[in-house]
Amino acid sequence: MVSPEERRPPAGDLASLSELDEASLLGGLRERFLRQQVYTDVGDILIAMNPFQPLPLYGREVSERYRHHQTGTLPPHIFSVASRAYHAMLGHRGGGPQSQCIVISGESGAGKTESTKLLLQHIMNLCKGNSQLEQQILQVNPLLEAFGNAQTVMNDNSSRFGKYIQLRFQKNTVRGAKLSEYLLEKSRVVRQDPGERNFHIFYYMFAGLSSEEKEMYGLLDPSLYRYISGRFGTEDVAQCWKQKYQEVCNALDMVGFQEQEQVDMQAILAGVLSLGNVTFEPEERNGSVKVSEASWGWLKAAAGQFGVQEDELLKCLICTMSVTRGEQIQRFHTQQQAEDARDSIAKVAYGRVFCWIVCKINELLAENVDPEVELSEIGILDIFGFENFAVNRFEQLCINLANEQLQHFFNRHIFELEQAAYKEEELPWETITFNNNEPILKLLLAKPLGLLSLLDEQSAFPQATDRTFVDKLNSSFKGNLHFQPGRGRVLGFSIIHYAGKVQYSAGGFLEKNRDTLPANVRGLFINSITPLLSVLFTATISRTGTLMPHVKPKVVPGADDKFNSTRKQSAGAQFRHSLMMLMERMYSANPHFVRCIKPNSQKEPGVVDSQVVLLQLRYNGLLETIRIRRDGFSWRPSFEEFAERYGIILVKPDVSLTKESCLEILQSTELTGWMCGKSRLFFKYWHQEQLAKYVAQLEGAAVVIQKVFRGFKCRRSYLKLVAEVRAEAQRLQEEAERERSRQLAVEAEAQKRISLPVPMPRKRRPQPCPHPDKSSEPPVPRPRSKLTEFTPFDNFLDPSAPRPVLGTEEETGEEVKMRKCKRGATLRWFKETQAKKVIQDDGAFPSWLHGMISRREAENLLIDKPLGCFLVRISQSRPGYTLTYRGEGRCRHYMIQVQPNARYVILGEDRAHASLTRLVRYHQTVGIQPFMELLTVPCGQKSSESLDYEDLECLKLTPSEDKGGTPPEEQPCPSGPSTSRPGLQSGAAAVLRHVWFRRSKNCQKEQREDKRTKPSSGKKTGSQRAFPRFHSSIRLAMQEIQQLSSTTLKNSAQSCCEALSIKDLEPK
Repeated sequence: MVSPEERRPPAGDLASLSELDEASLLGGLRERFLRQQVYTDVGDILIAMNPFQPLPLYGREVSERYRHHQTGTLPPHIFSVASRAYHAMLGHRGGGPQSQCIVISGESGAGKTESTKLLLQHIMNLCKGNSQLEQQILQVNPLLEAFGNAQTVMNDNSSRFGKYIQLRFQKNTVRGAKLSEYLLEKSRVVRQDPGERNFHIFYYMFAGLSSEEKEMYGLLDPSLYRYISGRFGTEDVAQCWKQKYQEVCNALDMVGFQEQEQVDMQAILAGVLSLGNVTFEPEERNGSVKVSEASWGWLKAAAGQFGVQEDELLKCLICTMSVTRGEQIQRFHTQQQAEDARDSIAKVAYGRVFCWIVCKINELLAENVDPEVELSEIGILDIFGFENFAVNRFEQLCINLANEQLQHFFNRHIFELEQAAYKEEELPWETITFNNNEPILKLLLAKPLGLLSLLDEQSAFPQATDRTFVDKLNSSFKGNLHFQPGRGRVLGFSIIHYAGKVQYSAGGFLEKNRDTLPANVRGLFINSITPLLSVLFTATISRTGTLMPHVKPKVVPGADDKFNSTRKQSAGAQFRHSLMMLMERMYSANPHFVRCIKPNSQKEPGVVDSQVVLLQLRYNGLLETIRIRRDGFSWRPSFEEFAERYGIILVKPDVSLTKESCLEILQSTELTGWMCGKSRLFFKYWHQEQLAKYVAQLEGAAVVIQKVFRGFKCRRSYLKLVAEVRAEAQRLQEEAERERSRQLAVEAEAQKRISLPVPMPRKRRPQPCPHPDKSSEPPVPRPRSKLTEFTPFDNFLDPSAPRPVLGTEEETGEEVKMRKCKRGATLRWFKETQAKKVIQDDGAFPSWLHGMISRREAENLLIDKPLGCFLVRISQSRPGYTLTYRGEGRCRHYMIQVQPNARYVILGEDRAHASLTRLVRYHQTVGIQPFMELLTVPCGQKSSESLDYEDLECLKLTPSEDKGGTPPEEQPCPSGPSTSRPGLQSGAAAVLRHVWFRRSKNCQKEQREDKRTKPSSGKKTGSQRAFPRFHSSIRLAMQEIQQLSSTTLKNSAQSCCEALSIKDLEPK
């Protein structure tokens, strides 16, 4: 039954305002914001105001409250949008399962990126799959923020690219994810406006890398680098960046990037920075250019960091090679052309690194399911907000075009389609006018006379300039209401967008649209000894600008003769295609809208600038949105869909899918305010939730009926079985009575005959089972626990005798064989890949490692231990480990997964570790989620006579073994710091001797290699650590730069001293 209060729109919903005008709308938002209620509903649309401060609204307990909340029972929240989309995807909100998309829009600095992270966090909490995939998906955002976000004058963490995250679900479990990126602002790599910074990752590297790692990558003081404007942050900011760098490295490990890939990636970024410091000066002889004397060291450093030859990189910068009729022609660059080539290489290299990161994420997070399985989807769009800076360039035009497209999608879904349905169904409706931005989209996207088409046309002419492009626009759009030519001699134009007038500077439009790559650069980088750089430039670019890596044979430098042979499409055309594909995905899904509002331009918490907020409310069309949500019908199911979903309300079988059935269903409820059309029903946005309550009541009643019926059925079966048992017992008793009577009759008959008794055959006494010769095979001690004390272990010594397995007495032979195979495979995995990493310097395993023991045995070992005691055991059925923890009143078992990139992660945790030992040490100071339990005391072995890892005993090394000592069966093998174990049994001596011999030979060989590769500084190198390929060349180049800097400084100081002394000698 729905109460009258539930029939009204919920609290916090602006659609329930009695007076609808700008003043009441602004007053309601201001009042809620000052009470720290930053979320407000407009029907099923959420308005989110950026608080510019952390609020206690997003903890796990808050997320749990919004898992299954009903509209009106909890305040508006970003989590409610995620829950609504998730349950609609599963088909819980009327209609069948359908793909969903969440569109987050707003201007720069309104909080879109944070809203995306919160939506992902809650959706992963709703899945409750407890898989590592969920944590990997959550780590994607901090990774992309580091490489794709930067500080601007409007936002300290502005997204300089757009992304669309597609979460793929099988039923209610996430199975994979796919990421699409749009229009990275590559020009920011080489130039930033005043008050802005380069991409975050450059600053994170300088703050987070140690001095040794900076030397390895060839990084000097950040003030020396031109691409970051020679500016760095304060000490507090640098400390924050250092923490961010650690988060980025952890995200790379969690998602699955290999260590060498991470090293190559950072070497390429260091090469981009070094390349930016290469300057040019004119050559006096032939009018060409040369690298200035002061920047030769930077050129050498960049070549080493890219893994290419210095002279080949120099050729790409100062000249262009072409082939005409089989003859090579060398054309030298001017100084401006050389600088443009340098910046182009830097932009392309960074852009391809970013695209590769996205491709790698998609590869690692791809769904691993049968292709025939149908998956549902939730898409989240986080795209750059509307921008209007003091100087607006090509990037701002593309960003604002994307926002125009999103506003058109919103208008079409909220206004056009809805009002067209009212007209088609002949409902009484007063048309609501709205700001239609379709003419602006035609101005920008039309063919062949749209702005982007004209830009492509001009870019195709080698002699065209930005001035000819502006002249073409002025002549083509003369008289257009949304276009204004630049005043005077200003090289620019203005467009009247839906959010206001924006003036664009046309300088650099053609060059950025062409996105040229200097000749021979592709061939040079394909032949780089840095594998990642070779992969980046072997790959091709799709129509939408996506990197498509593929294996291709190396090419000879100079094979690409044309200056722009690798670029098939302009940047504008790629962006247009990617935007078109994005809109196709969104139109095929059911949308949910989040409108982000920036309360003030100063980024101050608790401050509402009425003019700033009102401007955003106007161009977002929120007043018209509230009116159509208050008076309109946002849910419009057909008769068939409604009757199929809600026919259960009539509580009768075979409900026909007709209009009459729909009306009968609605009349049996207390819903009001709905309308009936010719082919569909029209409901307010809250009706769907109220109908769901009716269905939930009936489903609850159905569960009760099923429970009672199943109980009745089981009881009837039970009584039948009891009756059968009793009848069988009575039958047996009767047969026993008859047998006893017959025996008595036989005995009586025998007494009458008085015959001699017949002797009965004597029963044989049981003979003891012969044991094997104990002198040849003494008993091997097995791991003991309370579960195994009653089981003799002598049977294990007879190879022909079956070995008892606890708890598996009813297992079939096939199951036992499969279990043994899994155990053997896991042991091989440990011995081949893990043993060397786990064994300590003294040759023994850590005291907390207990080998391959069962869950019950681990619990028995910890049953009398203090709180926080723990052990790590090898899994019996999979390659991996399990951490068993002694908790309050019970033991907890945490699965430890070894990822393909050799990182160790506790399932459900958001941190990856380089080794098992580091994982244990980390959680001795940081609790394990979700109970935040700290590891305190390791559970050691009970004694040297009952080691838990006897299967692994052959892998232990003692100091004497390292020096080529005796085999393990001839010497004691310690089990801990102060315990030792007698020699192993002779039965296993041959196997152990073989393993020990192989192990000791490998150890001696590795020691010889370590001594041969160990540097004079005494630091470990070799396979234990990844290095850039040209590490020595980078180090030499850095030394040359430092010497040149010190010489320059010394000369300047000497000249100052000479000037001062000359001044002193001058007569006064």
